[in-house]
Amino acid sequence: MTRLSIDWTTETLRLAAPFRISGHVFETSDVVVVTLSDGGHRGRGEASGVYYTGDDAPAMLTALEGARAAIEAGPTRQELRAILPAGGARNAVDCAMWELEAARAGQPVWQLAGLDAPRPLRTTFTIGADDPAVMAERARDYADARSIKIKLTGDLDLDIARVRAIRAARPDAWLGVDGNQGFAAAQLDPLIAALQAAEVSLLEQPLARGREQDLDGFKSPIPIAGDESILSLAELPTAAGRFDVINIKLDKCGGLTEGLMMAGEARRLGMGVMVGNMVGTSLAMAPGFVLGQLCDLVDLDGPTFLTRDRVPGVEYRDGNIWAGEEIWGAQATPVA
Repeated sequence: MTRLSIDWTTETLRLAAPFRISGHVFETSDVVVVTLSDGGHRGRGEASGVYYTGDDAPAMLTALEGARAAIEAGPTRQELRAILPAGGARNAVDCAMWELEAARAGQPVWQLAGLDAPRPLRTTFTIGADDPAVMAERARDYADARSIKIKLTGDLDLDIARVRAIRAARPDAWLGVDGNQGFAAAQLDPLIAALQAAEVSLLEQPLARGREQDLDGFKSPIPIAGDESILSLAELPTAAGRFDVINIKLDKCGGLTEGLMMAGEARRLGMGVMVGNMVGTSLAMAPGFVLGQLCDLVDLDGPTFLTRDRVPGVEYRDGNIWAGEEIWGAQATPVA
């Protein structure tokens, strides 16, 4: 093993406007950026953590400091999974290890992962919960978006009005909705009936984490995705028979290494695969873009909410995302 040095910084990302989901409003987001060096090459990783588990920047920094010696000893990415638990700290280190490995090998990350050359990916663009008319206007503003995700809050009548307003504004777009744990089981039937009428194609995390058993035997004509309910590879077996799709987020599962493992296991269990993101810059989206090459659904719009992204950054065009190797990987030449 080659010994490494590790450094980290905390940055506060500012959102261009408040972003509301069920139970939370985001105006800023603190991220931790880890840099690993072997003296000749370096690798970086950015993590936001998981706000609803208490995995915030201070918690990530505590975890990193506690694991400093083990990380600087130069473990493999698989060994890292035993050093740090799933979560933001491991995500930042794991992604830094991938970039470091790519720099050493002079190969792109996708090639190291055994994937085909990447292609642009259609991504959803997310509309935070607000007044239906305001949300409809935002949907019109997303003129290039082909896929739109709508944040709901569990207020059934208002949420139905939100969906109807956006469908009227964007009859051409693929629509999915995200409950962010805001609904009760008794609301599912009327909610899904209204979503069907509005031609919504995905219902994400309608029930609270810990209430997964309420989906046992429930048959939905619209695919249901698990997000907060499934944090890591260890929790995947509980998803089978309850969720049709798994939303993998690198901050939840602890990095690209486990994310790739989760995608393979979800396929084996007969579920679809989605890649999502917490609030983050292009440095956080680029590893997700690699995972997205294996996914049915992609939600990597994090930088679109920020007042300022990194340079170079991901490109959004015609409803797609493209993350070039200049952003993260062997050819990365960061400016900011």
